[in-house]
Amino acid sequence: MLDALDLSLKLDKESYKEQLEDLMRQLRSLQQSCWEEKIPVIIVLEGWAAAGKGTLLKKIVNYMDPRGFSVNPIFAANEQERMYPFLWRFWQKLPPKGSLGFFYHSWYTNCLEERLFSRIPAVHVPLVMRDINAFERQLVEDGAAIAKFWVHISQKELKKRLKKYEADELEMWRVRPEDWQQEKRYQEYSALVEEMLTYTSTGYGPWTLVEGDCERWSRVKVLSQLVAVIVQALDQKRARANVKIELSPPQKELLPTEPNFLAKVDLSAQLSKDDYRQRLRDSQIELRKLQAKIYQEKVPVIALFEGWDAAGKGGAIKRLTDTLDPRSYQVNTFAAPTEEEAQFHYLWRFWRRIPPGGKIGIFDRSWYGRVMVERVEGFAREKEWLRAYREINEFEAELTAEGYVVVKFFLHISPEEQLARFEERQNNPFKQYKLTDEDWRNREKWPLYDVAVNQMIARTNTPAAPWTVVPANDKYFARVQVIQTVVEAVKMELKRRGKD
Repeated sequence: MLDALDLSLKLDKESYKEQLEDLMRQLRSLQQSCWEEKIPVIIVLEGWAAAGKGTLLKKIVNYMDPRGFSVNPIFAANEQERMYPFLWRFWQKLPPKGSLGFFYHSWYTNCLEERLFSRIPAVHVPLVMRDINAFERQLVEDGAAIAKFWVHISQKELKKRLKKYEADELEMWRVRPEDWQQEKRYQEYSALVEEMLTYTSTGYGPWTLVEGDCERWSRVKVLSQLVAVIVQALDQKRARANVKIELSPPQKELLPTEPNFLAKVDLSAQLSKDDYRQRLRDSQIELRKLQAKIYQEKVPVIALFEGWDAAGKGGAIKRLTDTLDPRSYQVNTFAAPTEEEAQFHYLWRFWRRIPPGGKIGIFDRSWYGRVMVERVEGFAREKEWLRAYREINEFEAELTAEGYVVVKFFLHISPEEQLARFEERQNNPFKQYKLTDEDWRNREKWPLYDVAVNQMIARTNTPAAPWTVVPANDKYFARVQVIQTVVEAVKMELKRRGKD
């Protein structure tokens, strides 16, 4: 692939100047169009050291409105960033809708430098590439445009430029020891690049290979392709706006071939008050002891709670955290996305809240809102919530591959029990704040939610991140089962690590 590039291609000064001015005018106009159409654009600049990426970037942004772009220089992950999955820090840096985000180096460092210097095991590389492809596909399907560039130069040109920079007092700081290693191990590095390009050049995120020995040629090629990518994204969005979408009628009952997980739950399960107190105390003490191991072994834990309104999620979370050290857990509650959160892919706000190694993240509502409330209430289009099943499975697969313990609870109660709890809240002045008009409206849509929940469980119940459907008509039983399930999941992960 790289060998096929003609590095002798050149562009004379006059032709370069004329093309550059024209392309920059186009790009400035397209920046405004992206803002109007709310399209986020992600530009990945990768390539050899001294390939001219920095100068190219400076040329581009000098012509643009600085309020509409961000530049993200990517270095080796710091100590905090290493406490999370490797894509975590890149989710934080994504541009909002209507903005351009430049990545000077990117998530591909894990496929190249990190690999060249054996900072990640070779066995992890296929998983890294899998996660990168999923990451880029999720963004493009959500409306983003991605332009990826690899600026290629010959070994001779690389050596010449590194020597030139080292001899210049103003430029010598740019040359790292790793850059000389690229030159000395040029063939080895090229092989890694070839493999990366092969496995991550996809229909939604293709690579553009840029002949970089002539900087004029490389700048014009990058700008031409960037303009083409943005124009295509704008055309596609405008075309979609003119397409009339036929909505499927909401599914009010499961098909005979679909499993009914909720119907199989024994809602009569209960504990006596004395039994509850003893089992709750024993479970909380065991979890408190495990919290120390979680911290010592840097095990990240996620416990997420979904369930019917008034199913007892708050009470279960309260008992789960009662004996824990508050410095080592965080409870995250989620409602409708804020104005800021709505400017990003729906998973963005959840990536920001996942716990680092050694801590417990508790989610009161979660990313599953996409396939429940957003589906039923029409806040997400059908194609959006349908593809969310795969996106959620990919997200959780990334977490569990990194050693996260992911425990998912759906607290299930009967319609009759929910009505009794609603009426009790309505008549109790200290609990009336818990009951809203929206709760009553959701109750009227019970059949729609019943279908959505069952399909959610069927499509996202994976071996690494299984669902636990908790019988919650009896709050005592539900609270104890929640804590015991978390305990067993943590113990299983410690055993896998040989730390039980």
